[in-house]
Formats: sequence, C-alpha cells, structure tokens
Amino acid sequence: MFSRQPAGIPEITPDELKARLKQGEDLLIIDVREPMEVVTGKIPGAINIPLSQLPRRLHEIDPEKEAILVCRSGSRSFYAAQFLQANGFSKVKNLAGGMISWDGEIE
Repeated sequence: MFSRQPAGIPEITPDELKARLKQGEDLLIIDVREPMEVVTGKIPGAINIPLSQLPRRLHEIDPEKEAILVCRSGSRSFYAAQFLQANGFSKVKNLAGGMISWDGEIE
C-alpha cells in the first residue's frame, strides 16, 4: 500500500500513543493546529504551537525529547515533523490520522 510518509518521518498510531501515555511516558506532544481548532479539544498534556509559529518557537522544544506532532488529519503535523528534522531534531513522530483518528481522552 502506498504511504505518503517518506522514509525519515516515522508515524505513531493513536493506539500506540494511548498505550505510551497510559504507561506514564514523558512525551512531548505538539499540537500544530491553530488555537481556534484546539479549543475543540486536544490530547492531554499537548502544547499548542501552530505550524505557522513553529520556526520562531523552536526554542520551546527540547531536542532531547521525543516529539510527537499532531494536527487535524496528519498533514500539517507531517510538515512540522519534516521542518523539525531539517532543523536538527532527530526524535520526531507524526500521529497517523491526526485528531480525526484520535479516540482517546481530550482536554
């Protein structure tokens, strides 16, 4: 099956992310949707850094932590993951299917 995810941008499924959160892993979840989208709910603990603000807010992201990028469908977060990788962040993953596929808790 064809995947739009080229090599180098790994994905994490919603079920994998839920399991890791349940285990208490300290994950950096970055929601790249616009604030007006995030008010509908976000993954607990996620920080909101809209894709348009990502270049000037890189200093807020710990390059030593695994960063899981989230958006509505997985497209913007994919571009965010590419951008982070291009800027030296090696521990990035894209949430497959984005919030559309997320059926876990929201805050």
